[in-house]
Amino acid sequence: MVDIVDLLNCNEVVRHRYFKALTKLPWKELIRNREASFHSIRSIFVHVFSATDYWLDFLQKENLHSKKDYDRYTTLEQVKAYMEHVEDRTHEYLKTSTAEKLGHSYTIKDDDGKTVKATAEDVLIHVFEEVHHRGELNALLWQMGIDPPSMGWKGL
Repeated sequence: MVDIVDLLNCNEVVRHRYFKALTKLPWKELIRNREASFHSIRSIFVHVFSATDYWLDFLQKENLHSKKDYDRYTTLEQVKAYMEHVEDRTHEYLKTSTAEKLGHSYTIKDDDGKTVKATAEDVLIHVFEEVHHRGELNALLWQMGIDPPSMGWKGL
């Protein structure tokens, strides 16, 4: 079985490959409205760890995250700082996670208002959903004539 920590660590490695690829683009290209899910490449990229930040707040019963205005990130240094902040929070949460804690059940409303039961582990697997946004970033990079970074599991 794949351990959730391994899955999230691999996710982080790949996220850093994307960040490195984005550093090679002019800022104007990163913020250009491309009519994608969160409009710009910058906003899509920030969304993936903003969502993790939101779910960490949920799991830790904190309110450190406020709905992020992606436009407030005006440099890649700011994007990187936020990404690293969320990654640090994730590491800290995982260090204290036991099987009992991961199995804790929550009642959550989904986007349609339907009640759903989910465990903490389910929530952590859900944050891995950032992978579909990578597909979106791939398509946008391909439209620009740029090969996206490798997304393979453990270098595959």
